[in-house]
Amino acid sequence: MADLDLDALRQQIKEAMVEELMLPQGADEIASDAAIFSPEGLGLDSVDALQLAVALEKRFGLKLADAAAAREVLRSVDTIAAAIQAK
Repeated sequence: MADLDLDALRQQIKEAMVEELMLPQGADEIASDAAIFSPEGLGLDSVDALQLAVALEKRFGLKLADAAAAREVLRSVDTIAAAIQAK
């Protein structure tokens, strides 16, 4: 059951990313472990990071205390999902 909830949460995060950041790929094309800011991953930038942080707080109530916390949490969909589950 927990795995199903985690999969659903990952999907919701991906959908939020596509919608909020107007990504060219669909949610199903984003790997849960893809590096969000790496050129090999999604290649997002600092403006995207800010938009993503605001979207995650609005949709999931996830508050990122500071830049260091944001760097840790916003590494991948998996790390975002773990932070949402831990809050």
